[in-house]
Amino acid sequence: MRRRVLLSLLFVAAVLPLRAELPPLIPRKALFAPPVKAWPQLSPDGKRLAYVAPDEHGVGNIWVQPAEGGEAKVVTHESRPIFDYQWAGDNTHLLFDGDDGDENAHIFSADLESGIVRDLTPFRGIRAQHYFVDPRHPNDLLVELNLRDRRVFDVHRVDLRTGAITLEATNPGDVNSWAIDTNFVVRGATAFDANGRTIVRVRDSASAPWRDLVVMPFERSTFMGQIANGSVIGGFAPDGKSLYVASALHSDTARIERIDAKTGATLEVMAEHPKADAGDTTPNVSVDPRTGALQGVRFVYMVPEWRFLDTRFKNDITSIEQKTGRWANIISRSADDGRWIVAAETANAPNVYYTYHRAAKRLTMLFDEGEALKGYTLPVVKPVLIRARDGRELVSYLTTPGGTSSGPYPFIVLVHGGPWIRDFPLDLESAFLANRGYAVLRVNFRGSTGFGIESYNAGNGQLGRGMVDDVLDGTRWAVAQGIADPKRLVAYGGSMGANAILTAMAREPQFFACGVGIVPVTDIRTAFEAFPPYWVAARSRWLRRIGDFVHDDALNRAISPLYHVSEIERPLFVAAGGHDVRARAEHVERFVQALRGAKHEVTYVLYPDEGHGFARPENQMDMYGRVEEFLARYAGGRAEPWTKVEGSTADVR
Repeated sequence: MRRRVLLSLLFVAAVLPLRAELPPLIPRKALFAPPVKAWPQLSPDGKRLAYVAPDEHGVGNIWVQPAEGGEAKVVTHESRPIFDYQWAGDNTHLLFDGDDGDENAHIFSADLESGIVRDLTPFRGIRAQHYFVDPRHPNDLLVELNLRDRRVFDVHRVDLRTGAITLEATNPGDVNSWAIDTNFVVRGATAFDANGRTIVRVRDSASAPWRDLVVMPFERSTFMGQIANGSVIGGFAPDGKSLYVASALHSDTARIERIDAKTGATLEVMAEHPKADAGDTTPNVSVDPRTGALQGVRFVYMVPEWRFLDTRFKNDITSIEQKTGRWANIISRSADDGRWIVAAETANAPNVYYTYHRAAKRLTMLFDEGEALKGYTLPVVKPVLIRARDGRELVSYLTTPGGTSSGPYPFIVLVHGGPWIRDFPLDLESAFLANRGYAVLRVNFRGSTGFGIESYNAGNGQLGRGMVDDVLDGTRWAVAQGIADPKRLVAYGGSMGANAILTAMAREPQFFACGVGIVPVTDIRTAFEAFPPYWVAARSRWLRRIGDFVHDDALNRAISPLYHVSEIERPLFVAAGGHDVRARAEHVERFVQALRGAKHEVTYVLYPDEGHGFARPENQMDMYGRVEEFLARYAGGRAEPWTKVEGSTADVR
């Protein structure tokens, strides 16, 4: 007993000098409560401004005010926060999607004149995704629905005045996403065939037959295409005779090419980057809303970089970035392109939003999304290149606590999900963890999107193998650099990121002090078989990227943590959502029971009203409170004490 007390005192003595140098603790409420204001959108006529802010119940809903300032009014009253919305072309309706965590989103309209909120897709069991509006067609909405067949998404036209729905384009079974031309006609599609090839499909008019225009072999496609992602079409050119396509057919990275809509020939290369793709899942293009002309393409290798195709556009973006000292990202604009809403971004703080009047070159601040964090010292994010064991360079982001503290710190390797997505500079979760005294490293392991075709293909067959090697190599790099304390290493991930960290903890059971797995995918085959039916277009690509784990039992067992629970020795924190359709709660509970059957220490919390990730602020604050106490116990960071969060549905099991 005396020895245990003495060891505890020695541990506290070692940690206290570090903590004394750390910036003040940022309350969870300041980090995870809904922003005072966020996500502004300008009406097409430029006269009204919408944004998301908490209503009287603290739930993020849509508010509207005059664009030049004035009284704001809340126009939606949803019980779950709104994250995605936009103006309809008529300047009168606001469109937003919502679900209960099961990902079967519906599209709703809020009529600003009548105050009526209507479900525009009122069909049980369907999912609405990716919708289009156009001020030149103010009364119409084009939306992708799996109404006819739950496996695929057709395009439907919705009359915003009456709610009438008509079929606009029928999915033959392989289309993952659709594209419209400048006349608001569905004329393009991105399809995935059974061999994993990406097909650009077009038609000449709404009544013309479809034809395959460009076929990209699996080995030359940089877009995975899960759910609504995976479009390679950036839009149609003004004349409708050509379209902008992200292609790596003839280059090392996905570049934007203008393709002849008749022949599929490349007419010109519009924009490219030697190390970055033109978007990680969809082309990141800026288009003139009046004409459809391409103005610029935004690439992200380590940090955002523009490639400009319009001189005036270049001058405006350059001026904004010089005035704000941040990266400029246009998130909304008026139909005449005369007024923009710009998110001024940085790696080290939430976005600040501005309106920009192009004619007057006048930049006016709207609000700071991080208003609640004013007065606190935010952690510092630094892009770093880490060399993996085979020499591959991995774009990564290191977040350190700031203040006058210096390493070695208790350390967290925070692994992104997907796995075919990527990390970007700003990440609120990293900021939260770094403020608690940890150095946090996010590694874009091989197979992460956005870094070129060779890097993407290097991840093929490497789930649970080379991808995990990269995570471990990044952690060892941090130890070698004197950043990470080798006695206090934490593996932390969500979804497929949790799959990676659990695999790493089983492979090297003494390496990490503990682990955190949020909505973890623990059995690849079981998760794959339970995927929603509308993942059908991407299923073949999963098998091509990972291997045939459906029929190869040895492969599935090798890459699924469920079958390695006996090898995991360190404590785990696990959280799941009751409505999750990817990492289903029953699958997570099976994993937890296996851990407990092997006498391992695991804390398990179920949030029954959440899905694949937690939307409700009450549940976010509850979970992060529990996580930081868990981490403080096993890795020695500091923590704001957890207290019961009113309204949270946490069920500790």
